[in-house]
Amino acid sequence: MFYRRTKWCGAPSIGGVTTLIVRVNNLSNTSNAKNEWRANGFMKQITTYAGKKVLVLGLAKSGTNAAKLLKRLGATVTVSDVQPLEKNQDAQELQAAGFKVILGEQTPDLLDAGYDLMVKNPGIPYDVPVVKRALELKLPIISEMELTGEVAEAELVAVTGSNGKTTTTTMIQKMLDHDRLAGRAVYAGNIGVPASKVAQEVTADDTLVLEVSSFMLVGTTEFHPHIAVLTNIFSNHLDYHKTRANYVAAKMKITANQTADDYFVVNFDNPEWRQLSQQSAAKVVPFSRLDNSQDGAYEADGDLYFRGEKIMAASEIKVPGDHNVENALAAIAVAKIKGVSTAAIVSVLKSFGGVRHRTQYVLEAEGRQYYNDSKATDMEATEMALKGFKAPVVLLAGGLDRGYTFEKLVPSLKAHVKAIVLFGQTAKLLEDAAKQAGIKTIKMVENAETGVPVAYQLSAPGDIILLSPANASWDQYPNFEVRGDRFIKAVENLTGKQEEK
Repeated sequence: MFYRRTKWCGAPSIGGVTTLIVRVNNLSNTSNAKNEWRANGFMKQITTYAGKKVLVLGLAKSGTNAAKLLKRLGATVTVSDVQPLEKNQDAQELQAAGFKVILGEQTPDLLDAGYDLMVKNPGIPYDVPVVKRALELKLPIISEMELTGEVAEAELVAVTGSNGKTTTTTMIQKMLDHDRLAGRAVYAGNIGVPASKVAQEVTADDTLVLEVSSFMLVGTTEFHPHIAVLTNIFSNHLDYHKTRANYVAAKMKITANQTADDYFVVNFDNPEWRQLSQQSAAKVVPFSRLDNSQDGAYEADGDLYFRGEKIMAASEIKVPGDHNVENALAAIAVAKIKGVSTAAIVSVLKSFGGVRHRTQYVLEAEGRQYYNDSKATDMEATEMALKGFKAPVVLLAGGLDRGYTFEKLVPSLKAHVKAIVLFGQTAKLLEDAAKQAGIKTIKMVENAETGVPVAYQLSAPGDIILLSPANASWDQYPNFEVRGDRFIKAVENLTGKQEEK
């Protein structure tokens, strides 16, 4: 059976608008008509923003696409961004399209023009002066995700959590799209695809699977996914949210507007998360790697089940690690709620090699398996990656020095790493941790890509060669994606083989 709770104790939201939805009737049922609507943008026709004066604060993908959507909905849109025009392609594009563009420092007097609404890029904190001034003025502040939920015709599945969001979102999308008879399943949001753009393209036959960060959720008021997923909650982003209570409240907004007709898929392997599930009015569907509940998806004796039905052995999942078992269980729960066959679920989990840069399987050559975990920008992520491997690991690590040391990594290094290749600002600090772990073979290199041939020389058939830096990339690379891409290219050059996709 499913649990159902009837109480919501979410924190008060910041700002808000009331949405009037006017559905378009009498559309032709022919495929040509549907394709025409998809090409032109098939979305709910809402009048909320018509004639409103809206400030979009911060561009990048989120702000740029929110601005375009708002203009299409009849708003008068001004966009503001700190980057100068010559370095700002988004601003150049919007200016050419007739938007009013204000660039440079975002000071409180930006609001003197008088706006009805602010749509804030999720990455901008609420304690910057211009946002604090908006709050003082009681100016409603929403995020792009709120707009997405208002206009998307597709059914919404939303995934949040401290860890595992991207992998779980991708697994769900692949499962829901496998052997689908009508429409398609697509993903968007924090996964790197602008949600407000995709929301204009999906139809009522589709499913929109959204990765939703806490930053995005703070700026929602009416956001209402049919299925919400909470992978876990740790103590992240406290510089942004200020307190853990604020962070948890932001995460729980994913279920704030759900009803008894909806589903809340929750990790039951932590007492806090089980208790949080009681705040939801939706049907609670648990998942548990530790067999804490058999009313949803769970692992028992090395096998994965859903409500008593065996799905597959946990060891058959292609991506390694207990954390990926948890991600798979969450995805199984959603897939089963939606009626996906066991065969389709198994097919996805046996073939899915991971999300790029997140313990991503790259290729195998000469008995060595190469993995790219460039997204591991902190110690916890590297610990999780190492725990996923039973074979000896040659680890490539290092990066931006943020002022901390790496004693916390010592147990994982000792248990899993046979040799370590270090680079970047933290190489010496990681060397100290490696020595504490008793690792005898420690090599220093210039960067991640020059470390690949060195790691190969230190490895033997049967070993894992893993890039899991435990540090941000900004001392040597623009971002973790570039770091991971260059690692993969170096692996391809070394082995003469192509990355498996």
